[in-house]
Amino acid sequence: MAGSVLLVEDEENLASLVAAYLEREGYGVVSVGSGAEALQVLEREPVRLVVLDLALPDIDGLEVCRQIRTRSSVPVVMLTARDDPPDRLAGLAAGADDYIGKPFSPLELVARMKAVLRRAEPDVDEQLLVLGDVVLRRGAREVTVADEPVELRPKEFDLLAYLTQNRGIVISRELLLERVWGFDYSGGTRTVDVHVAQLRRKLGRPGLIRTIRGAGYKAVQP
Repeated sequence: MAGSVLLVEDEENLASLVAAYLEREGYGVVSVGSGAEALQVLEREPVRLVVLDLALPDIDGLEVCRQIRTRSSVPVVMLTARDDPPDRLAGLAAGADDYIGKPFSPLELVARMKAVLRRAEPDVDEQLLVLGDVVLRRGAREVTVADEPVELRPKEFDLLAYLTQNRGIVISRELLLERVWGFDYSGGTRTVDVHVAQLRRKLGRPGLIRTIRGAGYKAVQP
């Protein structure tokens, strides 16, 4: 599935250990050491789950979690050396989906992550993606706009699904080309522009896919 795990941990040794373990488990990992960096990553990259340390050098992890929740529903697993019940409750109240006290086993972290993702990501065959009045039924590969069916070509559907799944995040043409068309596609990024233009025309909702000059595209809720 698209997207990486964003690891926010300022202890370099621990961050390296956790990142290495997650990568061995097959996860892509983006690792940063501060809250400000984490929020910047969330603005520009598709992130599937955030592993967030509570004690960060700039912004408190609770505040980072609160800010994440103002812009995204991405799952958050919080890490902390403070494992008292009030701290756990504060983390959950800030929007965390789970809470793990240090020290912890990487095996436990992966198990917790998988449990959170199972709750956050319904079976793909049944999953609905919604952008304004545009609804995608992934299993059936059907799209409706204001309850009226719209016929999309396969790559148009895949592109719309990827943008909608990562709505609010600016995604470069290169990354869209890689995720939707695949590594072995020999065409250029102009293909992405043509497909976006077709989507805007067919959906009749040009404002839902915004062009970010010099950066790429992002899907936005109206």
